[in-house]
Amino acid sequence: MIPHTEATRPEPGAHISEDSLAINVQGLSKHFGARKAVDGLTFSVPCGVIAGFIGPNGAGKTTTIRMLLGLIRPTEGTATVLGKGISHPHMYLPHIGGLIESPAFYPTLSGRKNLEVLAHLGGHPLQRVKQVLEFVGLNDRGKDLVRSYSLGMKQRLGVAMALLPDPELLILDEPANGLDPLGIIQLRDQLRTLRDQGKTILLSSHLLGELEQVSDWLVMLNQGKAVFSGPARTLVEHRGALIVEAADTIQRDLVARIATEEGYSVTQQDGSLHITCPVDWATELKKRAKETGATNITVHVREASLEESFLAMLKGAHQ
Repeated sequence: MIPHTEATRPEPGAHISEDSLAINVQGLSKHFGARKAVDGLTFSVPCGVIAGFIGPNGAGKTTTIRMLLGLIRPTEGTATVLGKGISHPHMYLPHIGGLIESPAFYPTLSGRKNLEVLAHLGGHPLQRVKQVLEFVGLNDRGKDLVRSYSLGMKQRLGVAMALLPDPELLILDEPANGLDPLGIIQLRDQLRTLRDQGKTILLSSHLLGELEQVSDWLVMLNQGKAVFSGPARTLVEHRGALIVEAADTIQRDLVARIATEEGYSVTQQDGSLHITCPVDWATELKKRAKETGATNITVHVREASLEESFLAMLKGAHQ
């Protein structure tokens, strides 16, 4: 395990003040000619969480990451990273580790030598090289030339590179690219370990199932705008469903009418009602059903998956 300074991990979304934000984006835009890659984007990421950064291709994720890292300048808007404005990236970049798209290394040098060169350029102690190689599971292959590495191994080396400065904030763009199933599981555990050490991780990925398992916080983009920013639990709970079993058709129809009057979608499947609604509406439904005479019903809660929530948010954004 990488030596670190212990930090208390905050509860996601609990009393989030501006001082406790790792990333705070306000009205950020980036135009390339007439095309708006990012359009008035606003979101925040609190310290000490794994924040899933998701959206369809062309949503503006990579452009946003590049602005946060000072690689390109925004057309308008403001943002802070670790409390410092992005107009002065030199003030926070030493505390950030980044992996953007496919990492580039010297193919004729070993993995270890590549990291030693980067450590020297960044002023990091050489002992960090061994520590990060061990952490990502490449210590046994550290002496091998990078040109012999698989795509997954290069991604591991990229994560090791991002960890060299012992960063407060990690920004990772598709770090699971090329990893086999075991490698993905190991990456998941590594990210949790880093989070538990107090680091903040902004994780961009198309693997929604993996993001669902590891993310405390979610930022969802579509067409350059944020359509959701908040605790992951809030999204899946809001986009869940209630499955209602009734003793007879009369009671089932009463429940269906209650849900429809609230504006919720109701369908029948295998004799049960499926109500698309926030899962915490179950208590209110039971109460109102009882008041209308539907006393013999059973309500099951089914939380939405991240994929279902993602698709629902995109559908809502297009309507």
